[in-house]
Amino acid sequence: MNGDLDEIARAELVEREPCPRCGAPPGSVCRTNSGVVAVDYHTGRYSKIPMLKSGPAIRIPAARGPGRAWEPGPEPDLAVGAALARAGDRIGYARVSSKGQDLAGQVRLLKKANCVRIYVEKIGTREKIRPEYNEALADLRPADTLTVTMLDRLGRNMVELITCAQDLAERDHRLEILGGPLAGIYDPQGAGKVVFAVFAAMAEVEREFIHERTLIGLDTAAANGNHGGRPPAVDGDMLAVALRRRDANEPVTSIARRLGVGRSTLYRTLAAYDEAIATGREPDVPVPTP
Repeated sequence: MNGDLDEIARAELVEREPCPRCGAPPGSVCRTNSGVVAVDYHTGRYSKIPMLKSGPAIRIPAARGPGRAWEPGPEPDLAVGAALARAGDRIGYARVSSKGQDLAGQVRLLKKANCVRIYVEKIGTREKIRPEYNEALADLRPADTLTVTMLDRLGRNMVELITCAQDLAERDHRLEILGGPLAGIYDPQGAGKVVFAVFAAMAEVEREFIHERTLIGLDTAAANGNHGGRPPAVDGDMLAVALRRRDANEPVTSIARRLGVGRSTLYRTLAAYDEAIATGREPDVPVPTP
């Protein structure tokens, strides 16, 4: 995406905002502590620009005089900068759980919302992989928005909703809900970040509930004279989250860090689960049914 703009266009886009590091005002290049024009723009100046933040360092054009004595530049033309900034597209996602349900109503609303592409999915609650959702997520580019008609179309249960919110927040994509009590557009870097924070808090609460249920189960078992060994490090709820995130092509190392378990432990648990499913037997760690 960075390569879609020439050197001067990138410079004008970066210079729309002041630099938080060197204090250069809008319209001016960045400067060093010694008072000369820097070689690169400081990262913090363009870290909020979706089309630039994930690319390489932004060089200050030779015409701006890197290495020469710094002087303030002219006030930027914000209208030009706004035209350069990509507004982003709406990517629609529609889902029903039964083949007897109709997707037409959701698709009609998503088209009315000007979604440029719409991914539709008919998938039961027992199926772990949602290929169309994963395709929609992969299709999102910087500044794009994932649009659904209702919050319950985004996920089939609380675990999926939390996972989806984390997916969007990590990629800085907005979520748009067309109807229901939470209708609106939520930006993880803007005012809507409170919604993503709520989902993050819910994830933390769910982990606490999992831990509490495990302890209660151990106490009950002990009261009945059943003193089993250590509880599994990865229980059914955690495995459900791990499977969904793995299906979305997230690395196991990242999933283990998020769940707070060892990477090798999670690798062993996933391998044991895959082997049990392949041989048609019950997994050692059962996954709860939504």
